[in-house]
Amino acid sequence: MSAPNLSRALVLQSPVATPDGAGGFTTTWHSLGTHWAAIDARTGQERFGALGPSGQVALRITLRAAPFGSDRRPRPDQRFVEGQRIYRILTVAEADSQGRYLICTATEELPA
Repeated sequence: MSAPNLSRALVLQSPVATPDGAGGFTTTWHSLGTHWAAIDARTGQERFGALGPSGQVALRITLRAAPFGSDRRPRPDQRFVEGQRIYRILTVAEADSQGRYLICTATEELPA
């Protein structure tokens, strides 16, 4: 595997559940740090929801690896943020046999 062009700064965020005082909770996001990454668009589709049509794009995000258990290693319940764009992480796997890079599959929800 040749070295990817890690030229995009993505902020890794983790959800934090906070009680809302009425028996439920609200979710806020805590930033864990910035990763430099390469993003490749894969497939897209249009869906019709309650508020009308929306688009969904599948992405492949490549970044430097972090060991298991580290706060810097992404998990499927987390997300990346790039400015106003939000990428929900679906899976995380090693990209190469030496464990130098990780590949995250993610989705970006887009209004139609």
